[in-house]
Amino acid sequence: MNTDRIEIYTDGSCHTQERIGAWAALILFLNKSEVLKGVEHDTTHNRMELLSVIKSIEFVHTYQPGASLRIYSDSQYICTLPDRLPRLKQNSFLTKKNTEIQNADLVKTFLHLIENHDIEWIKVKAHQRGNSEQITHNRFVDKLSRKLVRTNTAG
Repeated sequence: MNTDRIEIYTDGSCHTQERIGAWAALILFLNKSEVLKGVEHDTTHNRMELLSVIKSIEFVHTYQPGASLRIYSDSQYICTLPDRLPRLKQNSFLTKKNTEIQNADLVKTFLHLIENHDIEWIKVKAHQRGNSEQITHNRFVDKLSRKLVRTNTAG
């Protein structure tokens, strides 16, 4: 296991009726941490999950291009996407009905970014309880993204 990997915890959240979402990421590198976050309108949960990873890799790339990464996510969509990318690329990001896949813009950006990094993907269980560092960091980004959604919606 590469202990020099930069650790990234990501999460996204969305108020489905109002279509307001937020994403958050915690990046641990060089004995320090960086919190990234954002709010988006007219969006979906999967877009927020994608943005949390994309913004994290873009941030890391400005400091350490090509760094080895360990990305933690509770999103099945995110954790299985790297394995689906070759087929999506082969099919030109089109569905069987010959229409563009959902979130094609972000999936293409995601593909471009992960091609330049050695990434270990770790699927974590959502809403865990406990005091391990992994659970604590995962809960932090989950709570932050949900709080951002709450403060930016009427309900």
